[in-house]
Amino acid sequence: MKKLTILLFFVLFSFIVYAQTEEAPAPIAPYSQYVMANGTLYISGQIPINPQTKELIKGDIKKETRQVMENIGAILKANGMDYSNLVRCTIYMVNLNNYEAVNEVYGSFFKDKKFPARAAIQISRLPLNANIEISGIAVKK
Repeated sequence: MKKLTILLFFVLFSFIVYAQTEEAPAPIAPYSQYVMANGTLYISGQIPINPQTKELIKGDIKKETRQVMENIGAILKANGMDYSNLVRCTIYMVNLNNYEAVNEVYGSFFKDKKFPARAAIQISRLPLNANIEISGIAVKK
């Protein structure tokens, strides 16, 4: 009976969902917007595309970062989560001189100041020549 209960637990709670929300930009290549696997949400890198206009925001790193974080927020919301569920983020920037401005906007999305683990990396180029991309991992509480 104990083995059956354990097996039933894994069958009921071991699932993977590949999906997307229209509240965040659709993928621009062959990847999922996000994947939910066993209560962990893996959010693909988001660039500053406005999901309503489908246009890339450029020219103001603070506006770009805000759009990226709003896109991540839409994905979190579609999965019954919020920024407090994020446990890991990776920020990719074309210009590390934007580090302070990015941190100012990024940090404002965490009202309780409980920040996820994070890496910030300068790279030479991003898709669509965006200036910033952020990916994340969130866990249901």
